[in-house]
Formats: sequence, C-alpha cells, structure tokens
Amino acid sequence: MNKVVYFVSGIDTDAGKSVVTGLLARSLRKRGVNVITQKFIQTGWVGISEDILKHREIMGIEPQPVDKDGTTCPYVMTYPASPHLAAEIDKVTLDMERITVSTRKLDALYDMVLLEGAGGLYVPVTRDYFTIDYIQEHDYPLILVASSKLGSINHTLMSLELCRMRGIKVVCLVYNRFPNDSEWITNDSITIFKHYLKQYFPSTALIEVPVVHGTDYPDVDVSALEGRR
Repeated sequence: MNKVVYFVSGIDTDAGKSVVTGLLARSLRKRGVNVITQKFIQTGWVGISEDILKHREIMGIEPQPVDKDGTTCPYVMTYPASPHLAAEIDKVTLDMERITVSTRKLDALYDMVLLEGAGGLYVPVTRDYFTIDYIQEHDYPLILVASSKLGSINHTLMSLELCRMRGIKVVCLVYNRFPNDSEWITNDSITIFKHYLKQYFPSTALIEVPVVHGTDYPDVDVSALEGRR
C-alpha cells in the first residue's frame, strides 16, 4: 500500500485547521484508513499538543503512545505566538530534522499522516525560514483550509497563488463554513473558488465542511485523499 503524508495549512491562524484536520482523520478512520495526525509546532501550550488533543477528541480516540512520547508534536512552546518568536522566548532552537524524523516514524506506523501546520503558509519558523519552505522542501501535497469569514477570498486566492509560484501540489481546498455569517458571502466565495480551481488547479478537490455544533461531528468527503493512497 502506498503511504502518504499530507500537510494541512490554512489561509490564516483562525481558519479552523485543527477542527478540519480532526474531521478528515475521523472520516478516514470510519472508512478503514489507518490514519494519524501530527502537529508541526505547537505554541501557547504545555504537555501534549492542544491541537493533537483536539484531533483525538474529534476522532473519538484516547491520546496515543505517539502523542505521549512527543512523536506527534516534537515542539510544544509556552508563548502563544509564531514559532520563531515562541522559540526565542522559550530559548528553544528549532531543528527541522527532528520534525521530519517524527513524520517518518509515523509514516512507518500508519498508512496516512495529516501534518497540521501552525497558522498560514508564510508563518515564520525562524527569522529566515517559513512554513511554505518546509512544505516545498519535502514536496508534501497540501490540504488548504479556508473559512467563510469576510476577507477569506483574498487570503485564499493569495495562498493558492503562492502554491502556484512554488510548485506546491494542492490536493484539496477545504471550505470551512464557520462562522457562516452570510449565505451570500458563502455562496459567492464557493463560486469564485470553483472558478479559480477550474482554471489553475483542475485536479484539486473542493471540500465543504459545515459548522460544527458541540460534539456533533459531521462526516466529510475524503474521497480525494483516499484516491491517492
């Protein structure tokens, strides 16, 4: 079986990456895929990554041994900021190879790894190295999460343009309907994204995720991900 690592990034910090990552993993598990999630770097927390714990809650499973030993998130820093600043405040030297080794370990144990980033594509990891650099270096196929809030068209199309420039494969654009403040904005945004993808990313799927109410986690169409295994 061909294994795969997907990188999950967002158009900004509040796009809903953690919830979407958990929902994708939940739906994949329901279809029999042996999937695990990983967090690139966690800030503003201590112990097991906050986002990993959210993934497990949505997936309906307890924290795994690979969570408890730090494999699924090698760096957890206390200050809620971009990784470069959080690392400086905590006096941590971020070693990208440590993250890569963790991903390789997970890739050997599972059929699919969903590697959630921190914020958007141009979030600094160091003063001169960005998340998008890491994605490009490792040639990870990307899952890009957009939201329905005002301004998301601009942020989404700019993120996609960056992927075009960098030669990054975008497997799917996930449209997170939260906060769903305006059906006009939502419907128009989806129309614009479909038109753009048809022009520039014809093989990229558009996945819509409804607003999550409490612990009523919806099933998500993951056929675009399953087809690449």
